[in-house]
Amino acid sequence: MTEPTWKKNAAAKREEILSLIPPEWHLPQPLPSPSDLPCVTGKEIRQYLSPMEIEITETDAVGVVQKTSSGEWRCEDVVRAFCHRASLAHQMINCLHEIFFQAAIEDAKILDHYYDKNKKPYGSLHGLPISLKDSIHIKGVGASMGYVGWLDTFEGKRNTGREKVHESEIVKHLRALGAILYVKTSVPQGSFSGETVNHIIEHTPNPQNRNLVVGGSSGGEGGLLALRGSPIGLGTDIGGSIRVPAGWNGCYGLRPSTGRLPYEGIASTLDGQSSIPFVVGPLAHSATDLAFIIKALLSRQPWKTDPMTHEVPWMDDQFEQIKNRFRGSGERLSFGVLFSDGVVNPQPPVVRALNETVNLIRSLGHRVFEWHPPSHVESLNIWRDICLMDGGNAFHNALALSGEPPTPTVFGSRPTTPVDAREIMKRNIALRDYRKRYLDFWDRTAVDALITPFHQGPPPPAGKVRYMGYTCVVNVLDYPASVVPVTRVKKDIDKYVEGYSFLNHTDKLVYEDYDGDLLDGAPVGIQIVGRRLQEEVVLALTEGLSHELAKGRHDTRL
Repeated sequence: MTEPTWKKNAAAKREEILSLIPPEWHLPQPLPSPSDLPCVTGKEIRQYLSPMEIEITETDAVGVVQKTSSGEWRCEDVVRAFCHRASLAHQMINCLHEIFFQAAIEDAKILDHYYDKNKKPYGSLHGLPISLKDSIHIKGVGASMGYVGWLDTFEGKRNTGREKVHESEIVKHLRALGAILYVKTSVPQGSFSGETVNHIIEHTPNPQNRNLVVGGSSGGEGGLLALRGSPIGLGTDIGGSIRVPAGWNGCYGLRPSTGRLPYEGIASTLDGQSSIPFVVGPLAHSATDLAFIIKALLSRQPWKTDPMTHEVPWMDDQFEQIKNRFRGSGERLSFGVLFSDGVVNPQPPVVRALNETVNLIRSLGHRVFEWHPPSHVESLNIWRDICLMDGGNAFHNALALSGEPPTPTVFGSRPTTPVDAREIMKRNIALRDYRKRYLDFWDRTAVDALITPFHQGPPPPAGKVRYMGYTCVVNVLDYPASVVPVTRVKKDIDKYVEGYSFLNHTDKLVYEDYDGDLLDGAPVGIQIVGRRLQEEVVLALTEGLSHELAKGRHDTRL
């Protein structure tokens, strides 16, 4: 039987990606199976790198910029080191969709020449390599969004020429700040899943345990960062697509409110759906790096080039004030903690992470109380109703371009009838009313921020991302939220209580999925949620909490 054309095209793209890796950076032999070699984040990848490459790639973004901006490190050396490590990462976990190393090296040479001539950095991100989720456009570079039919096109349209000249607005700002772009990372088919699988690169596993998933939809970003193939990356988020991959890879991530950062020119299967749209935000190795990149991007006044971006500059006074209050200087803070949303209970490691966080915050003198907000079941229904207003037809039309089938884990795998204008208005009213009730509850309880799970459990095996309600509710509310690594699974203590009572069928599945032996050592974190457009508050608390957690943390992997 003849192989379908879409399979041939997908295989050709896989080979093209590998062909762009210099031969001297190819792994000498295939990796052992995940059962024989589950983790590849330590000596497994370092053995192929020079001591200087290890030093460069294991430096956080702020540290990299300090070195390049002082002239201590050449931009070209920095970029080559990250290109090398990203190449190794891809061969280990299939995390790259696009490679453009040569263009990045040429950009680095230009920045080095600028520094030699002017004795100062080009911008506040001088020489910083930044990886990008595949949906973020770069001129002359593809953006398949995991669709075979989008290969060698501009968002599925052929011969437009736009792919040669079009760049997302945020890319233009990064270039103006002196950042260097070098790779684009893997996504689920259409960025519509919490697990990164598509027919082009196939499956992206978690590099800390390749028997587990990397998350989605910014899954390639999370995996690349975990392998230190990037100092910082940008993803997009409509239901947890930044926070889940960040948290499941032991990294930090920020989902900003809609319009805080420019989304203009980024690809989306749900383009035109503006009630709960995708937002763009960073994934990083530290809380400090999150604030660093947001502050840099806002210095560019992105509202001048993106009509949907709010004119809200970086509020440094608010950021510093909240940091100082968290440390104990001034009025104490008040936190609501969500131990369960009533739909799916967190698994034991997440419960422990919440309790450790609550105890730490209380030890600093702050007020923490259990949070019982409006129904999260309702929020998840609103999220589904709005995200599927077109009946999933844009997604299935993109699949039809090549004839490829949907992957098994994708959300909305069957098209339905699009809703009419009256139904759209009805759903938007439900969204508005829910936001109002949540806001009123927040005001009555007078909390400064929320502490919640970002997911009910650590990264599961393939096919078992059961529920995304803990992140979706944040998108429904349009609140900023970060993910903070707290601990790792400890199989000997992270156990369900005897006689655990299920909330429902999904909760029972989550209970049955839990395997302490398989998950032992997997990253576990929590989510910090703030009021709409208060990214500075969330980032200040993220930095403060991460600093306090580090004082008592003995596990150097986090």
